[in-house]
Amino acid sequence: MNLKLLDGKVVKTMALEGLKKLVNEIERPLGLTVIQVGDNASSNIYIKQKRKMAEFLGFNFNHIKLEDDVTLEEILKIIDELNNDEEVDGILVQMPVPEHLDSKVIQNAINPLKDVDGLTDINMGKLVHKKECLVPCTALGIMELLNYYNIPVISKNVVVVGRSDLVGRPVAELLINASATVTLCHSKTKDLASVTRGADILIVAVGKSRLITKDMVKDGAVVIDVGINKLEDRSLCGDVDFENVKDKCSYITPVPGGVGQMTVLELGFNTYKAYLLRHK
Repeated sequence: MNLKLLDGKVVKTMALEGLKKLVNEIERPLGLTVIQVGDNASSNIYIKQKRKMAEFLGFNFNHIKLEDDVTLEEILKIIDELNNDEEVDGILVQMPVPEHLDSKVIQNAINPLKDVDGLTDINMGKLVHKKECLVPCTALGIMELLNYYNIPVISKNVVVVGRSDLVGRPVAELLINASATVTLCHSKTKDLASVTRGADILIVAVGKSRLITKDMVKDGAVVIDVGINKLEDRSLCGDVDFENVKDKCSYITPVPGGVGQMTVLELGFNTYKAYLLRHK
């Protein structure tokens, strides 16, 4: 089979150039603030990627790094100040946060018009009801990949493995809105393989190394692997057994270099959209 990679790096590079032109038309630099609690190694890497994107686009990037023992009240006070700062267009709290902090309370404290992660209850509800809103970046990135490579979704059987608020639920909603037939699987799904084998498009976002094997994918399927997992030898792999699955696919995302690239790109677009929503 003539395998084609869904190359997130290529899409990101091209799209960032177009976004930069749009951003340059605004009379002031856009402001993006990332709040981090603690010193999680993975979070440090993700924030570095976000800073690089923001600096390329000319954003004012503000990284607020707090100690592990910060209180919920202290974080909420910082968010309130950012909500009321007209120079701040986008706010996100880098996950995870320590267990003593309620992540949902923190997320919902963010002004929905500045919620560039798209995780407030208001934005999630608007997504379900097809209202204009800010949508989680990874879900947007998956849709952009499909669009860039001209992969149709109308009437396609799409299986999404994983039901997180960050990826599974929002991408399922976007696909339903795009007239796909969507099945959302999770840890309680019986005989997962029998479901995934029916997928024209298979999207996997569970954080389990090589969960999806060759026998779980039908010939010619499009496979989008959102997972990124570190192995004992410190190498990275996705939730899909890439080497054994790739020969059955028409398209597949590499890990790394696939969906992760798109997530950073869409954060830039969400910051731009957040500005527009507040300046209608």
